[in-house]
Amino acid sequence: MPSSKLNRIAIYVSASLIILLVIFALVRDRSDDVTLNQANAMLENHTVQKVVVSKEYVYLKTNDNLYRIASSQVTPKMFVDYKVEVSENSNIILYILYAVLFLGLGSLLLRFYQKRGSFLVSDSAVSTDMASSTQANMEAQGSIEAIKSDVSFDDIGGISDVKIELEEIIDFMKNAKRYKDFGARMPRGVLLVGPPGVGKTMIAKAVANAAGVPFFYQSGASFVQIYVGMGAKRVHELFAAAKKNAPSIIFIDEIDAVGKKRGSERNDEREATLNQLLTEMDGFEGSSNVIVVAATNKIDVLDSALLRAGRFDRRIFVELPTRQERASILEKYLVNVPHELDVQTVANMTIGFNGAALAALVNEAALLALRQKAFYVTIEHFDQVKDKVMFGKKKLQILNDKQKEYHITYQAGKVLVATYYDLSFEKLMLSSEKLTPTIGDALLKHELQARVKMLLAGIVACDIAFGEHASSAKKDLEEAKELVASMCQEYGMGTALVVPSVENEQMMVEMFQECKELLMSMQEAMQAVQKVLYEQESITKAEVKRYIDAVL
Repeated sequence: MPSSKLNRIAIYVSASLIILLVIFALVRDRSDDVTLNQANAMLENHTVQKVVVSKEYVYLKTNDNLYRIASSQVTPKMFVDYKVEVSENSNIILYILYAVLFLGLGSLLLRFYQKRGSFLVSDSAVSTDMASSTQANMEAQGSIEAIKSDVSFDDIGGISDVKIELEEIIDFMKNAKRYKDFGARMPRGVLLVGPPGVGKTMIAKAVANAAGVPFFYQSGASFVQIYVGMGAKRVHELFAAAKKNAPSIIFIDEIDAVGKKRGSERNDEREATLNQLLTEMDGFEGSSNVIVVAATNKIDVLDSALLRAGRFDRRIFVELPTRQERASILEKYLVNVPHELDVQTVANMTIGFNGAALAALVNEAALLALRQKAFYVTIEHFDQVKDKVMFGKKKLQILNDKQKEYHITYQAGKVLVATYYDLSFEKLMLSSEKLTPTIGDALLKHELQARVKMLLAGIVACDIAFGEHASSAKKDLEEAKELVASMCQEYGMGTALVVPSVENEQMMVEMFQECKELLMSMQEAMQAVQKVLYEQESITKAEVKRYIDAVL
């Protein structure tokens, strides 16, 4: 017998068994048996609302249950105070109704199984390649479902400014009629712009949670499909699902994956997907109650059509957290971590950290405390794992005594100059790659000069002590050169707004000489710092400041 026919028979038999089991479950007698004394007590207390008599049983219906007693045990006198209903054919009629109902349901199930079977049963007329292609297309389409966000703004620290910007969006989702009656409409799209790890996705989830609406999450990369047209179809399905469940929020993470500028490098699939996205956003009605929130850390690469008015009307910039915001974030991550430390101290030492890095820092410190069998996480644990989080785990070089002496002198010079000019850092460790984080904010000329001197200080200190320095100074020297070149050629901080390139070298020589004069005047402090670094391999900014104050 052909396998297709066997499959069909198996489907019929399975469906029939399912139907019979469901009918039996629904029509079986669910009443509880009672004794004659219990039946008399219920009748005398008038808790019985209805009496139904059949051939085999008498049924007593109360407020909360149905009871039965064999007809042979009772007499008609027991029910003189009740209107008795006789049930002879009701069960037969009920059985017929259920049979008709479930036969109809059964036929639907059979059709469903047959239709599904057509994808599973091999057919000689359909080639294997076509079947594989069909399955791949089905997988590419995927399913778009809303998720219920469980992230609240209380779970996110340090976004007070962003929250104020988004409260209007939340209020609109809750009270759309109020805005409509006033003749105002909310922006169709909100673009969250910021560096990686600052919590853009969590912010969008918190908005959906606060508004109490369905949240449709998709990454920009999920729209980039192998098959031409599949990305555009997925965009259409996403917006259709959001409108169907309105009010709702669509969140597209890393939108630059699909929304890049259209240019010479032609990509038909990506352009078709972007065009569909633009069309869907244009097709929003004022009453659709659907808002699109997108996130990117590369706003400069987005297509101008995506950024024009009527699409992403509002842009919210999510920056790296400030010191107070870092403290707020750390407090949330430390709630369940036993610790003995000042959160403000940790916040001061994590300049340049984003929310994700702070989470990793707390976790690494907790893991280190467990490895060391400590009862609490302390500031020492954070000091030891900070560089691992910032730069990744790096095996320290095994230095001989002479190399270690050079390294300590180099770091001592840097930490002295950094403390003298009050640059942002809390502690120096010999294993540190960098003393202070890379600058990102706008700085004044004297602030940039102070940083250049700090970068040159290690070379200066070694030249003073040994008349030479090591090749490990390469990174600091490169950064110093770049800063000086930017100051002269880009920032107009030379002797004039436009200066020849030779002035770069002149400025570098001047700052090298100033740094040398400063360190020569602090040799006693230099020796004290070197001694601490040799013994403890670390020193705090406060300690260095005490040594500087003692000699100046």
